[in-house]
Amino acid sequence: MKPFTARVVRLIQSIPEGRVMTYGQIARHAGSPRGARQVVRILHAMSEKHRLPWHRVVNARGEIAIPDAAGREMQMQLLRREGVAVDAGGRVDLARFMHEPEWDAGW
Repeated sequence: MKPFTARVVRLIQSIPEGRVMTYGQIARHAGSPRGARQVVRILHAMSEKHRLPWHRVVNARGEIAIPDAAGREMQMQLLRREGVAVDAGGRVDLARFMHEPEWDAGW
């Protein structure tokens, strides 16, 4: 596994229940500020294998980015079960629920 990918996996695993991070925020902390799309690919490819809490990752506006209705609804339900308020449009208040890790790519 490449170092960036390993850092992304560890970051996603570290998101606590009831909190979210954005794709770009994860990329920045993993050492590639412009790597948000790569984070999406890593989530898609490795969520099951590494048991990643994929549902705790949203876009920069705090929105659920899954285009398919069933997947979108599942993410909303999983977040709500953890106490994250998700509005009817699939948006999370980042000021309230964003997780900011204490470490970054330099650790």
